[in-house]
Amino acid sequence: MRRKDREITDFNEMIEIIKRCDVCRIALHDDGFPYIVPLNFGLEVQGEKVFFYFHCAGKGKKLDLIARDNHATFELDCGHKLVLDEEQMDCTMDYASVIGHGTIETVKEEEKYEALKILMRQYHAEDFPFHTDMIAVTTVLKMTVKDMTGKRRKPL
Repeated sequence: MRRKDREITDFNEMIEIIKRCDVCRIALHDDGFPYIVPLNFGLEVQGEKVFFYFHCAGKGKKLDLIARDNHATFELDCGHKLVLDEEQMDCTMDYASVIGHGTIETVKEEEKYEALKILMRQYHAEDFPFHTDMIAVTTVLKMTVKDMTGKRRKPL
């Protein structure tokens, strides 16, 4: 990382940034070009291990690409604020971000309900009751994070 003064190495600080985000972008391998898709997500932390959960339809390009190669890069960002310095005639942007790599697998049928509850907790603090009849037609994905790093301009 070029700007070491902006690097975040503290695991808990990266987790707090992730908790403030509402979209996780994943990049998949697609015939010479990355395929990037923004997704709603759920976060699970077990000690120093991080897992993301995503949901989607049962078919589509994302699933086709994951079936061919389940390695992915992820990115989350938040805390955007334009900073103007009229005296210097300059501007910049405050932000916090986390990027990393992981592998994606499909969640087994019997584990989908718990995975979807984790996903819902990212957006709603309490347990949110949802129709379980949709679980059968929902694909749930789990990313196991291999590594991640954070970066920020000004702490949140």
